[in-house]
Amino acid sequence: MDELEKDRKILRELAARIAEIAALPVQEEKRRLWSRLNSLEPERPMVCIDQVCWNEMNYDGSLTLLCSNAECRKYEEAFRRTLFQWKNFPVDLVVEPFIKVEKAIRNTMFGMSVEEHTLATDKTNSVLSHKFVNQFTSVDDVMNKVKMPEVSHDAAETKRRMDFASWLFDGILPLHEYGYEPYLSIWDPISRWMSVEGALYGLADNPDMMHALVKRMADGYMIMLDQMEEQGLLCHHQALVAFTGAFTDELPASGFDPKKPRTKDVWGRGQAQMFVSVSPAMLEEFEINNIIPLYDRFGLTYYGCCEPLDERIHLLRKIPHLRKISMSPWAKRERGAESMGGDFVFSNKPNPAFLAGSSFNEDLVRKDLETTRDICKRYGCPLEFIFKDISTMSGDPRRLKQEAEIAMKIVQE
Repeated sequence: MDELEKDRKILRELAARIAEIAALPVQEEKRRLWSRLNSLEPERPMVCIDQVCWNEMNYDGSLTLLCSNAECRKYEEAFRRTLFQWKNFPVDLVVEPFIKVEKAIRNTMFGMSVEEHTLATDKTNSVLSHKFVNQFTSVDDVMNKVKMPEVSHDAAETKRRMDFASWLFDGILPLHEYGYEPYLSIWDPISRWMSVEGALYGLADNPDMMHALVKRMADGYMIMLDQMEEQGLLCHHQALVAFTGAFTDELPASGFDPKKPRTKDVWGRGQAQMFVSVSPAMLEEFEINNIIPLYDRFGLTYYGCCEPLDERIHLLRKIPHLRKISMSPWAKRERGAESMGGDFVFSNKPNPAFLAGSSFNEDLVRKDLETTRDICKRYGCPLEFIFKDISTMSGDPRRLKQEAEIAMKIVQE
């Protein structure tokens, strides 16, 4: 048996286990619960775990990759992680009854490269320290350096991927050509092109340049989305949006064609993490006013990440089709829930530091989650717990299973 045949055998065994799990009735029940939450009529808070420090999790060898072929290893890694999570901390994970095959989409984005220096404290961990070089000093820099995105589809490569996947998985699970998931952050790219410090100084010292940069990027995203729609390259029937369940009865929109999904058929998401350091007025001027036309295209919107947004809900209400708002560990939960009421999903991000210390304090975790649950209940705020940004558990992978069990008990009380 040659190496590729060996890889195929490994993958088919893993895919068969995925298929068994995907066929369980609990998967449909979890889809239903996510849909109720996303319709702002939750039966209970939902729980999702993502961004795990996988480099610390392989205590039993089940995450060790055995395939030789690079394309096969990508499937293998996804399968092994799903199986590991289902066994150890499934929470409200939905295992889908198909295999995604990514379309071969070519996207030039804004034609910018990143100039940076990096440091790693743990070479097995993908979390790095970055020092970025500021590449903008004038409006001319913006207009000359930031290009408009050009999107194209390599149909021959997509067919090759589908044919290869069909050979690998025929008879086990159906295949699903999967397109682009819209993520339209303006400030995350800017933070890498200018550094956070450089961008913040730019807002204060050179607002004309920053206005030009933001407008250039917003225009570019609009052009990019137009091309994605025209070429039928958007995803559809999303399972996740920003690390949280995306299942909903409200999407896709009327007139949906799976061969040409539209932005109004899917979720959009964005964030402006560095704006934790600016005033609400500056958030409105440089971020909100520029993203309104972008998010008006989408069926539903998720907004935020690590930035505390509790005192800015009144501004976020201007974002079209907004359904979920991130409430990071640094947000004031009481103020956020009171401002949101029943109008949005309170997308709580429990502090990953609870997992990273020299010891794991179950009582501290339980109290933190119960506090959030009780606050949201008091203000009628639909709630989800999203465990993410888990960069270390101090080498003790059992902690995540313990935290997951605590969370599921709390949401089901």
